[in-house]
Amino acid sequence: MERFETESPALMPGQTMQAKILSHHPWGVPVAIVGYENAGLSAPIDMIQQFSQTTSSHDELLALFPPIGSPFNAVIEQNHRWHPPVSVRLTIRLADLESLVWSCDFCGEPITLGPGGDALVLNSRGNDGPGSHTVISHRHCLAERIRPENSGERARALKIGNVLKS
Repeated sequence: MERFETESPALMPGQTMQAKILSHHPWGVPVAIVGYENAGLSAPIDMIQQFSQTTSSHDELLALFPPIGSPFNAVIEQNHRWHPPVSVRLTIRLADLESLVWSCDFCGEPITLGPGGDALVLNSRGNDGPGSHTVISHRHCLAERIRPENSGERARALKIGNVLKS
């Protein structure tokens, strides 16, 4: 079975990546994620969606577009892997670069992705074909949905990814 999304699970929501602007478009900018240039993925930054509420004119919005070819940091907001090409949506909002906040796919409440956050990024895929899906969850939301008699898995859901403090 040919899986088109094999490299993309490494690109998780909340993760900061280095990127380069490929071109400018009226809606925003397509970028190449450094290290994934040959992975066959689409990586846009929708500048209108991210900045239209905070800018007062089209010229002010255009001034926020990074120069073509310039390297910069971006945070992965979403990773769509249902069908080719994989699409990784990026954000460059200052608040998101500091700490990306998203909604838990179970309870709908805000959750912080990245260092210091309580998010789990779950990758689900079928065994009968390509395509996969990302679910973002609070640790406790996932743990509560695991059967009580499966206490080992509940405990792992609460601890996975946590760095033990000495």
